[in-house]
Amino acid sequence: QSPTLVGYQLGYLEVSTITQALSGIFQNLLAKAPIQNLEIGQHDGPKAALSGTQKEFELNQPKLENAYMKILDQLFGQRLHIVNALSKGDNVEDRTISSTPGYGFGSLLARKEHRERFVSEVQAAAKTRDFTTDAPLKWLSQWALAASDADKANKIAPEVISRLSTDGSVAASKLLSSKGLFYKESQWLMGSDAWAYDLGNSGVHHMLASGENMNMLIVDSTPYSERTAEDAARRKKDIGLYAMNFGNAYVASTAVYSSYTQVLSAMMEAEAFDGPSVVLAYLPYNHEEDSPMTVLQETKKAVDLGYWPLYRWNPKAEEKGEETFKLDSERIKHELQQFLKRDNQLSQLMRRHPQFHANLSESYGTEVRKVQKRKAKDAYEVLLEGLQGAPMTILFASDNGNAENLSKRLGNRGKARGLKTMVMAMDEYPLEDMNNEENIVFITSTAGQGEFPQNGRNFWEGVKNSTDLDLATVNFSVFALGDSHYWPRKEDKHYYNKPGKDLFARLITLGGKSLVECGLGDDQDPDGYQTGYAEWEPKLWEALGVANVDGLPEEPPPLTNEDIKIGSNFLRGTIAEGLVDESTGAISASDQQLTKFHGIYMQDDRDLRDERKAQGLEPAYSFMIRCRLPGGVATPTQWNQMDAISTQLGNETMKLTTRQTFQFHGIVKGKLKPAMQGINKALMTTIAACGDVNRNVMCSSLPEMNELHREAHACSKKISDHLLPSTTAYHEIWIKDENDKNVQVAGDAVQDFEPLYGPTYLPRKFKITIAIPPHNDTDVYAHDIGLIAIKGDDGKLQGFNVLAGGGMGATHNNKKTYPQVGRMFGYCSKEDVHIVCEKIMLVQRDNGDRKNRKHARLKYTIDDMGVEGFRGEVEKLWGQKFEEPKKFHFESNIDTFGWQKDETGMNHFTMFIENGRIEDTAEFPMKTGLREIAKVHKGEFRLTGNQHLILSNVSEDQLDTMKDMLKKYKLDNTNFSGLRLSSSACVAFPTCGLAMAESERYLPELITKLETVVEESGLRQDSIVMRMTGCPNGCARPWLAEVAFVGKAYGAYNMYLGGGYHGNRLNKLYRSSIKEDEILGILKPLVKRYALERNEGERFGDFVVRIGMIKPTTDGTNFHMDTAEAEEEDE
Repeated sequence: QSPTLVGYQLGYLEVSTITQALSGIFQNLLAKAPIQNLEIGQHDGPKAALSGTQKEFELNQPKLENAYMKILDQLFGQRLHIVNALSKGDNVEDRTISSTPGYGFGSLLARKEHRERFVSEVQAAAKTRDFTTDAPLKWLSQWALAASDADKANKIAPEVISRLSTDGSVAASKLLSSKGLFYKESQWLMGSDAWAYDLGNSGVHHMLASGENMNMLIVDSTPYSERTAEDAARRKKDIGLYAMNFGNAYVASTAVYSSYTQVLSAMMEAEAFDGPSVVLAYLPYNHEEDSPMTVLQETKKAVDLGYWPLYRWNPKAEEKGEETFKLDSERIKHELQQFLKRDNQLSQLMRRHPQFHANLSESYGTEVRKVQKRKAKDAYEVLLEGLQGAPMTILFASDNGNAENLSKRLGNRGKARGLKTMVMAMDEYPLEDMNNEENIVFITSTAGQGEFPQNGRNFWEGVKNSTDLDLATVNFSVFALGDSHYWPRKEDKHYYNKPGKDLFARLITLGGKSLVECGLGDDQDPDGYQTGYAEWEPKLWEALGVANVDGLPEEPPPLTNEDIKIGSNFLRGTIAEGLVDESTGAISASDQQLTKFHGIYMQDDRDLRDERKAQGLEPAYSFMIRCRLPGGVATPTQWNQMDAISTQLGNETMKLTTRQTFQFHGIVKGKLKPAMQGINKALMTTIAACGDVNRNVMCSSLPEMNELHREAHACSKKISDHLLPSTTAYHEIWIKDENDKNVQVAGDAVQDFEPLYGPTYLPRKFKITIAIPPHNDTDVYAHDIGLIAIKGDDGKLQGFNVLAGGGMGATHNNKKTYPQVGRMFGYCSKEDVHIVCEKIMLVQRDNGDRKNRKHARLKYTIDDMGVEGFRGEVEKLWGQKFEEPKKFHFESNIDTFGWQKDETGMNHFTMFIENGRIEDTAEFPMKTGLREIAKVHKGEFRLTGNQHLILSNVSEDQLDTMKDMLKKYKLDNTNFSGLRLSSSACVAFPTCGLAMAESERYLPELITKLETVVEESGLRQDSIVMRMTGCPNGCARPWLAEVAFVGKAYGAYNMYLGGGYHGNRLNKLYRSSIKEDEILGILKPLVKRYALERNEGERFGDFVVRIGMIKPTTDGTNFHMDTAEAEEEDE
């Protein structure tokens, strides 16, 4: 008997009824005559269950997509109409239907036809005499002529409606019943990447084929990291290329978390285009609860690697003589332009039946990576063929260069002993070749919480998970670099040199033969890791039989920063040659040190490192430029010029730094020169903004005392100019004359002379600041020289108390390094202050440590020489004695927000700029607002040392205008908690190469989680100074904060308590290597206790000292003593 096919109708099933439904199916199958088309579950779906716990089936727009909705709303306001927007009032069936592209397309067509009928009615009415007066006729005729022009129609519409409203006729009432149609809407159809699987039936095809003037916004939410998990059977098509193939549509590919301004441009161009427009909007997320940082990181990866290129395509632009295709992804601009040129300018895009593979780029990148590894190793082997002796392969994993340098040195020493050595990063090595090695050595440092450095992680994963490695014939050795005190808690001790230990154990498990026991280098040893290495290396040579070799060549000493400076020809180096080298986005290591003197740091985007490495690409190199802006004062013209540089040449943001100046990030090598020239045209410079020289001179912003600020600011400029380097290299390299030729003072034979610095400049950086009591808003104690302005009886600047030897830089667990506060030297007049600064700098120049850069700052020189000894040397050079210091008093080291009026009647507004980041977002168009304000502002801008901004010198006749503009762009909001207003963070990830943890991107989130308990405790208005840095170098001056978090590893921080509210006392370590849950667990009850137990006027830093939670740090030299969390002794 042949089998019988039994059919069922499957409806909606709740979890609790699935078992019952399956039982019913099987019972029906066992019956003699099974019922056909038996209905299982509810035929009308989950609608009935929505009132209960099943609301997860309700169709709503994801909250993250609000970013694009807000931009549309900002651009088009009341005339925006999203035809298939999901409304809370709709029932499920309505939402399901209205969200489909077919419904949206049909609705837009109907709406278009309705308005066309209305325009015809208006045209007919304008020719009749059916109105009470003739007044409406003129306006109706004008409107009818402009009905298709949004700007003109919407401008006339209010007047037309007003005339009709006062007419009172039947004809007027009839037109007014549809008065909304007098406005030309900006009509949009919202869609998702789900439409990309069946373009023919999705509505995309229908809209494009119709040629109608409609706009479609399609949000793609597939994260780059999840791209390979897509359903291969339902291959996703590229809607942008599909639309461009039609040739009649405007197409843009955008990503709000990559380029906000590009999204704005695309939406405005789409709206202005007469025909169908498709705007693809990238918003990658796995869950609606994903943080903005997660979305940002996913977006950057996709855009940087070409998975989601940013572009705009306007087929009608050619009629205006413009390019039809504009590529806005800077990282791939060169490559894609070459591709388009090679394929005859978009012939690939215009092919009738194009074929595109969703995974082409990543598949190709993987293959490239494998070929690179193989070719690199093969090239090494070819070089080694002619050598005699045993082979030795050396593999390293290194983040900061120590393990890499050791490996290269070991390789050179091996060659000198007759070995055939090969040195490469672990991730560059083809793992399948390891079975065939004879001798292999591994050198690895330790990252994060006992993790492998970035260029060794993939190798370790391969070794750890391999099932086919057989190392029975392989001899190996491992040397590990770490810090036994980096993770001081007993439960964290196993992180010490964990990568090396784990690798050694795994190689033993795989059958490898150990040449030498695993060597352990410890930063806590007298010579650091070199102590352990000096014991390990001789054992390795002995095991290899090459210990006693005669005639070994003498090794050259390592290249130091001092060598680089001496050999640089007064800061020239090979910078000019490196700028024109198009083979890489980087510059040489030596030039990286020299460009700091020019105000430039080379960086790479750390959010993209892993993915770019996996694709066989070099890191996403770019450069940070820091301006020199004495006292932090800029004109409105300069502000807008800086804004233009950041938008056109940088990453579309500006950073106001803790040293009162502008900082630009994301400037690629090819745009360095235009950026530097743009800064120069703004009558600003970047020379000596970084490097071993005197850097930007700071000055209190002090909005309420205009005359005193003017005098102090003049002193900051005088000191800055007096201590500038004299080299002409800056102008030769960066500034060109009108004939586009290098300006070189003395032809090719440059004979520069540095009267103050000499050819070696200073041992380390040198920083000067001015503070005007009662405000210590520049942290005067934290700098090499701190100048405390003293006001005379006449209210004018009289002179300065001089502090020397402050400094923030330190190294985790290295007790020889520490932050320090400035020591009082005495008083000098304002006329002598620049000479005093010079003499202090010269004593440091001649006595600072040039061998150990960790001991080279002025603070260590003064501690070594003693305050009296150092001051005596300064007075000897100066030829005068410091007077006794004058009395002064500080009240705080934070900014005063809001409006203030000075003694001259001018107004000043201090606005809150969180962590100094100037950028536009969908919620807050800050950058745009400041740009528009700068266009009309007649005063100046003052950057504060706490990364905020003062709109300064606003006259009474401009006051109302400024207030209106501040309100319009939400810049007038200072209604934040005292905790947030007093907070500060450095940049850290993704651009800072020194960062160990997040800072700028994380501190606002942490504060949000603390604000609830702050408000519940009645402390919303109370200032608690909280600072965060991604590493211990201290750019945000964390060591002076009442509460500070200093990055230790990704997601882990050291917590410090007890800093002085006036910025005059260092804090001290309270807990080491804690994560967010522990931070909140400590601070929430502590804040409550502070609210209940504090004395009148007692500050938080003083409170934690008084109750014995932390001991006060009386001097930087005892910073590491008596910490609340004592380090565990080694067992």
